[in-house]
Amino acid sequence: MGHLFYGSSERPVVMPDVVLAHIKVVIATKLRRGESFTLSWQHPRGEEAGRSTLWIHPSIPLRFVFSSVDPEVLDPAVLQRYATAANSSSGLVVDLTVTPVHENASAR
Repeated sequence: MGHLFYGSSERPVVMPDVVLAHIKVVIATKLRRGESFTLSWQHPRGEEAGRSTLWIHPSIPLRFVFSSVDPEVLDPAVLQRYATAANSSSGLVVDLTVTPVHENASAR
């Protein structure tokens, strides 16, 4: 499982490495352009019920920590969906219980 540390919080957002890898690309792209957006998710089982939203802004420090040594395979279709959502007024909403699957994975 990957960890997203944001701002001064010592408590990370925990999510599958592959989800974090896709989010990292979208965040890096938006922040490189100086664009802010929201990132939201429902709390997974085992945590207090509810949902959270972060305001992703270039001036707020963040760190991505992956459990795997090897980089994740990124799915261009998932990246496009995430980028489109990040550009919308509702922001990027991710499901931490669903791992993105590369659309061509079955062809391997």
